[in-house]
Order: sequence, then structure tokens, then C-alpha cells
Amino acid sequence: MKIMTAFTPAALAKSFLLLGTAVVLAGCSGQSDLHEWVAQEKAKRGAPIPPLPVIKTFETFIYNDQEKRDPFSASADELNANNGPRPDAGRVREPLEAFSLDSLKMVGTIGSGGSMEALIKDPGGVIHRVHANEYMGQNYGRITAISSDKVDLVELVSNGNGGWMERPASIALGAK
Repeated sequence: MKIMTAFTPAALAKSFLLLGTAVVLAGCSGQSDLHEWVAQEKAKRGAPIPPLPVIKTFETFIYNDQEKRDPFSASADELNANNGPRPDAGRVREPLEAFSLDSLKMVGTIGSGGSMEALIKDPGGVIHRVHANEYMGQNYGRITAISSDKVDLVELVSNGNGGWMERPASIALGAK
């Protein structure tokens, strides 16, 4: 006897359907361990949440100086910068104007009263005699007074607005 099995497309579809149903039903039966794991995870205590940062309260400030000059606008002195002191561009520069004041050293004086001369030593070791109204230093420093222990000067420095301003300076005896 010969058994003939013919696999028709309808028979194949039925067998795949039965096999698929069996697999789905077998997968649905093992969910108890899934429910157990979810319950364990829910029971775990989470990490503590850090506290919120403290909000800084800033002290309020009331600006009461509206009638004063605006610090961001040019002052009357700065607007009139061309009327202030200026270096004399036509003047012949003197030898001590090649050095900065902090590199010059007062080493002594000669004379007394209004005819007093100061002895200034330059960085090269050369000693120069200077009188009142002569110049020294790189900022157009004009000597205003000579005493036995110091030389007073007035320098002209740029004010940053195209003008110049006077700044007092001095070189003391024995100081660098």
C-alpha cells in the first residue's frame, strides 16, 4: 500500500497556522517570572534626589546720582583736551630724555639756593649736571625744583583722549 501525501497550499497554510498558534500559546505561559522581576524592581529604593540649590537673593540698589556727570561720556576737561598742556615738538631733546625716570639716579648736588645743580647718573654711569627748567625722562619731564635731597619734575603724559595732562614726579637722592 502506497501512501500518498500531497502537500497542497491550503494544507501547508493550516499546518503553519497550527504551529504558530502552539508557539504563541507556549510563549504566553511563562510570564510569572516577568511579573516577579517587575515587582522586585518596583520594590527597590531609588537613589536620593539631591536637594534644590539655594536661590541667592540679591540686594537691590537704587541709583540716586542721576544729576551727576555720566561716567561714560567725555568730561569738559576731556572735550577741551586741545587747550591743555602740550609737549613742545620744536624743542631739541636733551640727553637725559633718552632714559626713563626710574633708570636715572640722583647722586648729589652742587651749589646752594637758586643756583643749585643736581648730579644725575644715567644707566651708562655718566653723571650729568641738571638745572631747573631742563628736561629729563621719556615723558617730557621738566625740572621744577632742585633741593639737597631730591629733584622735582612735572611730566606730560597722554590722557588717552588725544590730550595731555601734567603729572608730578621726583627723583630722590640715592634712590633709583
